[in-house]
Amino acid sequence: MSRLPLTPRSGLEQLLVANQHRSRDGHAGVTLALRSGPALATVSVRRNQTDALAGRLREVFGLPLVHVPRCAIAGPTAFVWAGPGQWLAMGEGEDGPTFEQRLRATLANFASVNDQSDGRTIFRIRGKRARDALAKGVPIDLHPSVFGAGDAAVTTVAHIGAHFWQVDETPTYEFIVSRSFAAAFCHWLLASAAEFGVVVVQGGD
Repeated sequence: MSRLPLTPRSGLEQLLVANQHRSRDGHAGVTLALRSGPALATVSVRRNQTDALAGRLREVFGLPLVHVPRCAIAGPTAFVWAGPGQWLAMGEGEDGPTFEQRLRATLANFASVNDQSDGRTIFRIRGKRARDALAKGVPIDLHPSVFGAGDAAVTTVAHIGAHFWQVDETPTYEFIVSRSFAAAFCHWLLASAAEFGVVVVQGGD
């Protein structure tokens, strides 16, 4: 019996229809994309191993171990602060199991690593009115004087747990939510951005 190839789907296809949500004048102050590229894993430092973990990250990945709500990126690998002694690691161009195995092999003596790739959804949100749309549900001051490129936060957005950081000064943000809440987050975002015009683009990698 021949086997049909399986194509992964986000389950958000009916919501994220390209160009469906432009404003009446055709302009869009917010751009939304679903990211499918990075592998994700949580990294939790083991007792009394923080300094050793920091040294290993510098040695292998060229990354600092951030202890404040920040995102550190070096090449295809990023570590985002996720709370005391915890980080979210991202690997571009790798599948989840491969990335997890590589991190485990590298950090095994210093941290616990768990693959999160299939359990999280990543939204990329950018545009001149992105802050205005996000302000309707994000309980954090996103003014550029206090929250800029590289800053990160773990919070709730419209009662949905979210982990996010600012990528650049456009501004561009990346939000990660549990996959089971992705549709609810998407509904909230499209509604919040509607008055500014929101354009959905396919692929945010």
